[in-house]
Amino acid sequence: MGSSYDAIVVGGGHNGLVAAAYLARSGAGTLVVEKRHKVGGAADTMAPWPGAPRYRVTTLSYVMSLMPDTIVRDLALARHGYRVHTVGPYFVPFPDGRYIVQYDGEAAKNYEQFAKFSTKDADAIPRWDAWIRGLAEVLGPLLMSVPPRIGSRRPADLMEQLKLVWRFRGLHVAGVADVTRLMTMSIVDLLDRFFESDQVKTVMALDGLIGTWAGPNEPGTAYVMAHHSIGDVGDGHIGSWGVPEGGMGTVADAIAASARGFGAEIRTDAPVTRILTTNGAATGVVLEGGEEILAPIVVAATHPKITFLEHLDRGELPSEFVHDIESWKSRSGVVKINCALDRAPVFTAMPELTDLTGGFELAHSIAYLETAFEEARAGAPATRPFSDGVMPTVVDRTLAPEGHHVVSLFTQWVPHGWSREPHTEELEAYADRVIGGYDDLAPGFADSVLHRQVIGPHEMERDWGLVGGNIFHGELSADQLFHMRPAPGYADYRTPIRGLYQCSSATHAGGGVCGIPAYNAVRQIHRDRRRRRLSGKG
Repeated sequence: MGSSYDAIVVGGGHNGLVAAAYLARSGAGTLVVEKRHKVGGAADTMAPWPGAPRYRVTTLSYVMSLMPDTIVRDLALARHGYRVHTVGPYFVPFPDGRYIVQYDGEAAKNYEQFAKFSTKDADAIPRWDAWIRGLAEVLGPLLMSVPPRIGSRRPADLMEQLKLVWRFRGLHVAGVADVTRLMTMSIVDLLDRFFESDQVKTVMALDGLIGTWAGPNEPGTAYVMAHHSIGDVGDGHIGSWGVPEGGMGTVADAIAASARGFGAEIRTDAPVTRILTTNGAATGVVLEGGEEILAPIVVAATHPKITFLEHLDRGELPSEFVHDIESWKSRSGVVKINCALDRAPVFTAMPELTDLTGGFELAHSIAYLETAFEEARAGAPATRPFSDGVMPTVVDRTLAPEGHHVVSLFTQWVPHGWSREPHTEELEAYADRVIGGYDDLAPGFADSVLHRQVIGPHEMERDWGLVGGNIFHGELSADQLFHMRPAPGYADYRTPIRGLYQCSSATHAGGGVCGIPAYNAVRQIHRDRRRRRLSGKG
């Protein structure tokens, strides 16, 4: 017989750690088993260059926004080292020497920036901001709710569906139309309703593309924009972003410290090969090497294709559910490039902008973005890639030597099929084009790069379990949201196996480093335990 716990969490990414912290906080003897040598998953900080250990990069995930204050307070994350610096405005330079600086919560400054290209667009800012705030009022609370089993006729499920309808009782005809548009339109079609200039629409489209296997004209990208635009980092501004002190790995470290403080045990270098079941119920896990660990509750924070197609036998699951998981779309085309610089970049369009605390974009136009995606969809890496750049060392001097910087370049697109093999040489050539694109806008940028790390979809899948290289554990398309995430009838964090729950970013409210899937999953675990006690079943 192996050791036993009240609950086992499979996967020590940020969602797994949040689940463990909440379970341990409730008094459950909890174990986290993590395949890698450290926790955090994609929320990771590393020193990737052995000869230059003073440069530390935020490896994959690189900004915070959607983690609710509820989780930060409940888990006392600030006490465990969690500190976020709000980042500044987007800076989007154009090849013709013009630029837009987009600010959070500063309408007057945004008016001035947009008016350089269109006074009509500048006048539309209040209407756009009001529209986003209205969406946040609807979608924000929805992120923290558990999706009902829409279509089920069981009395309890019907009650949950009625609660969902009641939640939207205040929506009038126009509000329902707005939500419908959001879920079905491309970001370009949506922006066409508010703005006219290509430059303004380019700036506003970027949040609809981050991490997405879709170009700006693809239906569904409007929702991706909203998903990235309804959170804040505690500064009261909807859609604001922040970088954690010490890189994203400190977020995971703070959650892990909280979990341990509540009594959870965390084991690294402990890959799971199988989730144990008996008579349709989870009973524990088997680690590589054969060690069995028992628990009546297992929480999977791993990608659903790993959880249900590798850690379980398909014969233990309903065939329709297996088909849904096999069909789960997890394409990406993202390449993360981390660089160490010997100086900050100086952009020709605005050389006085030395406070590059926000994103600096490689995105010349809507056509530029669409071409980059269409090339990848046709099977070739983008000739001129899109890049969302962040230089956290402007506000966090712990990551590089004095006067030097590190930058995170979150770039798109390469063919999604590149997740199946390394494509090392092609990735390096692609990275050359990204850095060359920045050098065109900020001469000397290429020469300032002392070291670089290039991580493609294959490495993301192999080393971090991000199947397909998708940072959301599954695309945020309309057919993979809310009650469909990751499969109809199982969006409530439960699974076909009793006692087995899921809390990965492939469940509702993922992705992003937010912890909401884990928060909701533990709520379901507590509900089920209360029901069992009331029914006399334990």
